[in-house]
Amino acid sequence: MPAQVITITSGKGGVGKTTAVANLAVALAANGSKVVCIDGDIGLRNLDVILGLENRIVYDIVDIIEGRCRLKQAMIRDKKLPDLYLIPAAQTRDKNAVSANDMNRLAKDLRSECDYLLIDSPAGIERGFKNAIAPADRVLVVTNPEVSAVRDADRVIGILEAEGKGPAALILNRLNPVMVKKNDMLSPDDVLDLLAIELIGIVPEDEGVIVGSNRGTPVASDPKSKAGQAFRNIARRITGEEVPFLDLDHSGGLWDRIQKLAGRK
Repeated sequence: MPAQVITITSGKGGVGKTTAVANLAVALAANGSKVVCIDGDIGLRNLDVILGLENRIVYDIVDIIEGRCRLKQAMIRDKKLPDLYLIPAAQTRDKNAVSANDMNRLAKDLRSECDYLLIDSPAGIERGFKNAIAPADRVLVVTNPEVSAVRDADRVIGILEAEGKGPAALILNRLNPVMVKKNDMLSPDDVLDLLAIELIGIVPEDEGVIVGSNRGTPVASDPKSKAGQAFRNIARRITGEEVPFLDLDHSGGLWDRIQKLAGRK
């Protein structure tokens, strides 16, 4: 069966999109799927660092497109998960080095090589974003529960629908239940009311995410991490499983509403 191509994007930078790509890739691969990640952020690559593969790069996506290497030569195998691969972005080129047609051709060649192809889109709505969504079968939008991030996510969701790439699904990242209770942060209810798209996961604020990213060991591989569990649950939902949302504050009421809104209860 050909791979499903999933692009992970956001409107605003800094919401944890690349971290989400790395963690979903690790979770899917650990669960038995063959996964290839493409870093689509030409000129500003970071996915290699979060996966701990920065010292193994020889070729990148532009080398493939310009014929300096074969596809498999640029696919870096993960050190711990043999079914996880990365195609890194070029660091010394700009986004004009890759076109939407290039991304479509690359995705076509990779569909027979894996179960899931995850594309890390650059933030914003310029050429790099359009390249990243071009081959997508499905798009996940990452946002934080902040007004500016949600507003930018809403703009991206509108563009995805106009490009025929909707409906997108939402990952709400860095939720702090204590701040939500104090009305210092938007609640999941608030965000879903504003964006009106399917919720595929809520990831709690967790300092282990930063530690794992700095060490090149995503938290999805840490069985004790709540954020890691959230990413593993999202990965299971991607594969079609029905997985309840974690009750992050143990109060019951809010999370019962989230389960119902998301069709999990």
